Amino acid sequence: MTWVTWRQYRYQGALVAVLFAVLAVVLLLTGLHAAQVWHSALAGCAKSGTCASLVGSNLSLSTPAFVTLVVATSAVPVLPGLFWGAPMVAQELETGTHQFAWTQSITRLRWLAVRTGWLLLGAAVLAGAVSAVVTWWSGPSNALTVDAFQVNRFDITDIVPVGYAIFAMALGICAGTLLRRTVPALAVTLAGFAGFRVLTALWLRPHYMTPVTVYYKLTAPFTPTGSYLEVSQGILGPNGQPPAAQTASSFGFNGVQVPAVCQQSMSSNPNPQAVLPCLAAHGYRGYVTYQPASRFWAFQGIETGIFVVLAAALLAVTFWVLQRRDA
Repeated sequence: MTWVTWRQYRYQGALVAVLFAVLAVVLLLTGLHAAQVWHSALAGCAKSGTCASLVGSNLSLSTPAFVTLVVATSAVPVLPGLFWGAPMVAQELETGTHQFAWTQSITRLRWLAVRTGWLLLGAAVLAGAVSAVVTWWSGPSNALTVDAFQVNRFDITDIVPVGYAIFAMALGICAGTLLRRTVPALAVTLAGFAGFRVLTALWLRPHYMTPVTVYYKLTAPFTPTGSYLEVSQGILGPNGQPPAAQTASSFGFNGVQVPAVCQQSMSSNPNPQAVLPCLAAHGYRGYVTYQPASRFWAFQGIETGIFVVLAAALLAVTFWVLQRRDA
């Protein structure tokens, strides 16, 4: 079965290897340039003692085209699931070749196990290799922007792309087994993968662990250090509840609600910062709820684990269905 699997997927594998080599060369050349610019900027600011202002600055490390290319690698984990996983069982059932493949000396479960094992390994290796070069390339950019938790940054670096690829492959194989048609299986794989990725990034990820909440004086704003993940922020009144007065968008205060007692101050002075002493004097305080930068690797592990567990569940369904399906 291993030899048959290799024969069937050898050309696709060769094409993937060539495309990865091209991507690696492009990222290597542009990454070396970005690293040189970053280290030169560090050396310059170290002499003047202004390195604190370098983080978050407009220093250009790469062109928008290469940034777009790196962001586009977020689609890499789903591609093996689409083009290898979804057709693996569906195409056999659709064309009727399963009647030959599953009536030989190889049982259908062994056929499924060997093919699934090799395709899962191939998807994981591909996603891991792309993630490795992207993580290296993103090093200077991560240090500059300090946003490692953000979408299209967290999702394309380190170990989570491997979990995504395993999940996409399992989803494709399961969809093909249940639907018995290649095109519908492709659609379900793409929609399911994209939908769960969005759900994870926007809803699940901020709540993997209990976030930290810090309260601060409005006249002394607090900003968490490092690449933190903000969950929420705002202003609390003396009773611990958000102010219930009208919003201050007309005052240019970014939509933050301003109590009536301080609206006169803002009317007399259009500077949004002028209202802060008034708010602080009346017992109002700011808060920020966030996931600290120290939890980055814990979040990587949790999210990877979620996708691997889901993949295991999908494969269990696949084996159960195939075992009971008539040849």
